[in-house]
Amino acid sequence: MRFQAFWLCLGLLFISINAEFMDDDVEMEDFEENSEEIDVNESELSSEIKYKTPQPIGEVYFAETFDSGRLAGWVLSKAKKDDMDEEISIYDGRWEIEELKENQVPGDRGLVLKSRAKHHAISAVLAKPFIFADKPLIVQYEVNFQDGIDCGGAYIKLLADTDDLILENFYDKTSYIIMFGPDKCGEDYKLHFIFRHKHPKTGVFEEKHAKPPDVDLKKFFTDRKTHLYTLVMNPDDTFEVLVDQTVVNKGSLLEDVVPPIKPPKEIEDPNDKKPEEWDERAKIPDPSAVKPEDWDESEPAQIEDSSVVKPAGCPRKIPNPDYFEDDHPFLLTSFSALGLELWSMTSDIYFDNFIICSEKEVADHWAADGWRWKIMIANANKPGVLKQLMAAAEGHPWLWLIYLVTAGVPIALITSFCWPRKVKKKYKDTEYKKTDICIPQTKGVLEQEEKEEKAALEKPMDLEEEKKQNDGEMLEKEEESEPEEKSEEEIEIIEGQEESNQSNKSGSEDEMKEADESTGSGDGPIKSVRKRRVRKD
Repeated sequence: MRFQAFWLCLGLLFISINAEFMDDDVEMEDFEENSEEIDVNESELSSEIKYKTPQPIGEVYFAETFDSGRLAGWVLSKAKKDDMDEEISIYDGRWEIEELKENQVPGDRGLVLKSRAKHHAISAVLAKPFIFADKPLIVQYEVNFQDGIDCGGAYIKLLADTDDLILENFYDKTSYIIMFGPDKCGEDYKLHFIFRHKHPKTGVFEEKHAKPPDVDLKKFFTDRKTHLYTLVMNPDDTFEVLVDQTVVNKGSLLEDVVPPIKPPKEIEDPNDKKPEEWDERAKIPDPSAVKPEDWDESEPAQIEDSSVVKPAGCPRKIPNPDYFEDDHPFLLTSFSALGLELWSMTSDIYFDNFIICSEKEVADHWAADGWRWKIMIANANKPGVLKQLMAAAEGHPWLWLIYLVTAGVPIALITSFCWPRKVKKKYKDTEYKKTDICIPQTKGVLEQEEKEEKAALEKPMDLEEEKKQNDGEMLEKEEESEPEEKSEEEIEIIEGQEESNQSNKSGSEDEMKEADESTGSGDGPIKSVRKRRVRKD
């Protein structure tokens, strides 16, 4: 039972800690293959990292590593936000190209947001516009919240390919087609995927928000590791969102976005008016109503009247004049630039290795040449178990109780096994004896026992007579010897001893007489002899 309790507590600890580091609802599609690939390649890690700047393969629309140390092709915004004070409306947040604070890869650099509580905006033109047709769209980049995140985002915007696009004027109202990436406000952790769909009749763009992921995104914001964010949009009107090459969200562009692509077929008639005699009160008391005689106070005071029917035309709906059917929402407006327009209360947000392409293999190869090195070094520098346990307990104080119980049980078990135990004294009188078993006896056996018991009674009498003879001889020798003068106290002591001896002798003689008299018949001799034997022993 002790070992079972120990393993039970150990298992409880493992489950509790594992629950903090794993996402229960993450879809593990292709995850095992990716994990095995990283584990195998970790053996290549040596004391000297041979990092090389990733080079894209295949067709790419945009690729940036920042390893050159220069913001070549990037444009800082000089715009101002509308409807704000002059001091806080400008985009004066600072950007730098730096290495990671922790787990640096020699030679690898990234774009870092450096200012707190300021607006930042920077953008770059694609090598060529992306046109939605028959090829998938894949957008991928890395983010590391090096100091955690209080409130702010790290999402990107893919800017619409329009004639009036000027990157120096890039601000929050610049037209974009897709917004994708992590964002936090308060305790709400988000991973945005928003696309702007153009109404085919009105020409107005409307934002469509993908359903939120069913996984806990908190650790991606708090663990201060570099995470890889990937968006895949397919020509069959499906999408996937991946974090660290693991699918965390997927669905249909037609069914899994809010509001839906297709508008309602009917809308309320804007010209519909209430009658002039309309009473705005929701309920009107009937002054002529009287309770019936069989009224039951325990029943509800009011119930729905199933016989009531709404008047014709109330409320009135008309066909939606802007209704349309779009069965292929993947065909969005093309985009030609990538931009970051952000505000954050935390600095040192790290961005790296942007790529936009149409083939998943190209994006995976790009990640293997860049993001993989960061993961390998982070795993090599991973803190010990003790630090991980303490880190887990920072956000969940109740884990300290689990730790205490888990640590206390082995100590209690070791103490109970090693502490000296008291050995109980075994007495011969309590030992099991075969002779105590009741065995049926014949008449001859009983007679033989009686003879043996009588002989045992006579033997003590012989001993008494020998003792008397010895005492007599001693007295004769004392009489023959010269008498010594004794004091009165010694005489009294001697006399007392003699009297006690005589009483003991008379007592023993009486007991032997009683034993002789009890040997008359039946089982008496056996019982009396056994009692006498126990007393003598």
